[in-house]
Amino acid sequence: MENQPAPDFEAPASGGGRFKLSDRNGRGIVLYFYPKNNTPGCTTEARDFAALHGEFAAAGWEIVGVSRDSVTSHEDFCARHALPFTLLADTDERVCELYGVMKLKNMYGKQVRGIERSTFVIAPDGRVARTWRGVKVPGHAREVLEYVRSLSLNP
Repeated sequence: MENQPAPDFEAPASGGGRFKLSDRNGRGIVLYFYPKNNTPGCTTEARDFAALHGEFAAAGWEIVGVSRDSVTSHEDFCARHALPFTLLADTDERVCELYGVMKLKNMYGKQVRGIERSTFVIAPDGRVARTWRGVKVPGHAREVLEYVRSLSLNP
């Protein structure tokens, strides 16, 4: 998927309204997919991105999270953890399918279908500049920040 045009999509967003990727052409987007609101790993990841939000913004990048949770769940998650970025509700898994993040996972000895924690850096020209799949949360947000800084949108 790297160096290819990012699949366009539209989805309901926290904060009201809808998010359409093609409306963000000319902006750098960090699009991260995570399994579920208010779970330990997902909460840590969201808080890590939130802690670095100002640095991402100063470098010219917008952070957008995606899960299968509802907009109402996203609103609660954002409020509980003071998340300063948009979360998208992909309840029908359309966005997840476009980005190939739905995987069979083992949970308590059973196979379940869920989101593979993944991050996509979408350059202002609309192409996927970098992907991370099977993300391990510790240090990930910082690694993504260092990568987008290397692209020097705002020197």
